[in-house]
Amino acid sequence: MRLYASDVLVLARKDLILELRTRETVPAMLLFVVSTLVVFHFSVPGNVSPDVERMVAFGLLWIAIIFTALLGLARVFAAERERRLLDALVMAPCDRSAIWLGKTLALTGFLLLAEVIAIPAFALFFEPVDGVTIVAILLANLGIAAVGTLLAAISAASRTRELLLPLLFLPLAIPIVVGGVGASIADDDGRFLGFLLLYDAVFGIISWATFEYVVTE
Repeated sequence: MRLYASDVLVLARKDLILELRTRETVPAMLLFVVSTLVVFHFSVPGNVSPDVERMVAFGLLWIAIIFTALLGLARVFAAERERRLLDALVMAPCDRSAIWLGKTLALTGFLLLAEVIAIPAFALFFEPVDGVTIVAILLANLGIAAVGTLLAAISAASRTRELLLPLLFLPLAIPIVVGGVGASIADDDGRFLGFLLLYDAVFGIISWATFEYVVTE
């Protein structure tokens, strides 16, 4: 177990250090999410009731989070693919599920960095975010990273990966949007937080268990 955890941390640290050197993924995510919120700000009509405006605003926030995450997912295996090191990564002397977990942790870190800017920007353009929404975002990050890393591995070797990844990811992201928007605007927010937690647990286990078979095919 200690060796497994060490392998996971090494793989996650590798991705984080590579991002600090290249600065390709996180800056693109930051620019995208802020630009998206600016566009959404000017697209919301000003003659609606406060309740409707609040529902629309939080719906747009979660859409922005999902599509920003999709931008990051496209880069999960980009470094290995561009350097033709995918096979070397799979053949590394570690459990292959450690590759998935390391990538998942690194992607979660990228999402958190993007949201550090996105949440204040949303508060500036729309309204402040409460603690429940922040918890929902943290839970959503885990689900997005877990499922997205698996799907990124599936599409990495495909010539149509730019098309394949969104087609695979967006349908599986619908429950995250439902849970996130519900936690942000509904009175019984605990039910939606529990839904997000269940999503993380179920799809996290599925992704962890199937990653080895995905990368060996």
